[in-house]
Amino acid sequence: MWTKICGIRSVDDAQHAVHCGASAIGLNFHSPSPRCVSVDDGLHISGAVADSIETVGVFVNETTTEIARIVDEVGLDTIQLHGDEPPSVIGELRSRLPGTKVIRGWRVGSEGLAPLVDYLGTCVQTCGAPDAVLIDARVDGVWGGSGRTAPWQLVRDGYDRSRWPALILAGGLTPNNVAQAIHAVAPSGVDTASGVETSSGVKDAKLVRAFIAAARSVDG
Repeated sequence: MWTKICGIRSVDDAQHAVHCGASAIGLNFHSPSPRCVSVDDGLHISGAVADSIETVGVFVNETTTEIARIVDEVGLDTIQLHGDEPPSVIGELRSRLPGTKVIRGWRVGSEGLAPLVDYLGTCVQTCGAPDAVLIDARVDGVWGGSGRTAPWQLVRDGYDRSRWPALILAGGLTPNNVAQAIHAVAPSGVDTASGVETSSGVKDAKLVRAFIAAARSVDG
C-alpha cells in the first residue's frame, strides 16, 4: 500500500516518515495553507531524504512556469495539482518536465464523480490522463487538509479502476480509520495530513508511525 504523509514542514518529520516506511512525503507550496513551506525549506527537506522517499510537491492553481521552477529547484519527483487546474495544465507540465509524475487531486462532494468523468475524458483526448487521482473531501473554502472524510461508498462504487488512473484515497484518514478505509474503497494508496497532527501543521511522530503501520497491515 502506497502511503503519503502530506504537509511535511521539517527535516526531522521527513526523516521520521522515511524511518517508518512511508512511500512519499508531500511538500505544500500553497501559501495560504498552514502546512506551506518555502522553496528554500522544501529544498532543505528534499535534500535530506533524497533517494530515500518519493517527494511530492502540492500546488493549488499555480502557473506552470512557477511549478516547473519549484520542481527544478527543490528536486521534486512528483507534482500534485490540488486546485481547479484544467487538463491543459497537465499537458504543459509534461512538456516542461518530462518524466515527472502528475497526481490530480479531486475533491468529491454530493455531486459525485460525474465532473471527474468529464475531466478524465478530456485528458485522454488531449494531454493524457494523470498518473494517479487523489480523492479528497469537498469542503467549501478549503482546498485540502480539512479532516473531513471523502464519501467512501460513492468512490468505491463509482471509480472505474479498469479505465482510470491509480486511485489514492485522502480526506480525514487517521491511524484509527485508515485500515477500514482501505477495506471499504480498495485504493492503490492513501494520503494523510491533518490525521497525524497534534495541531494544524504540526506532525505527531507516534501518529505518523501508527498510520503507516495500520495502512501496511491491510496488505498482509
